[in-house]
Amino acid sequence: MTLTEQNKNQNVDPIYLPFPPEDPHEAAKTEMEIYARFMRHLRTVPCSRQEIQILAAMQFVADMMVLDDAYVAKVLVDLGLRAPRLAFPEMYLEFVDAALMRDGYEIGSANRDMVELKMHWDAIGEDRFAAFRRAYPTLTEGIFIGA
Repeated sequence: MTLTEQNKNQNVDPIYLPFPPEDPHEAAKTEMEIYARFMRHLRTVPCSRQEIQILAAMQFVADMMVLDDAYVAKVLVDLGLRAPRLAFPEMYLEFVDAALMRDGYEIGSANRDMVELKMHWDAIGEDRFAAFRRAYPTLTEGIFIGA
């Protein structure tokens, strides 16, 4: 059963867009700029799949502000973005998966927003073992013998 077939039986939207920061003053100036650029660019991405639109808008914001894709994703998740795993950069997914594997009292464990994102992924039918199904690239050398 695919993700969309599972989601038809549930009343959970697969994507929730973020809200602007609560504190619009100096402390949240960077977060507000990330939010504004993300929401502005999200409408202009020429793709019909929302997951790809979100990923492309995150990458655009990171490039325009000279930030890391994972940091932009973290800020948007902290502001309330909930989307399937496909909508997030690989580096952020590695960070979230590693944080979720730690206990709540350990340094580097998941914050409230990461836990809510994981609960959202479970609710929309994402693979619960996706963190363990990573493909680690290996380098193999072939030997070519000329005849």
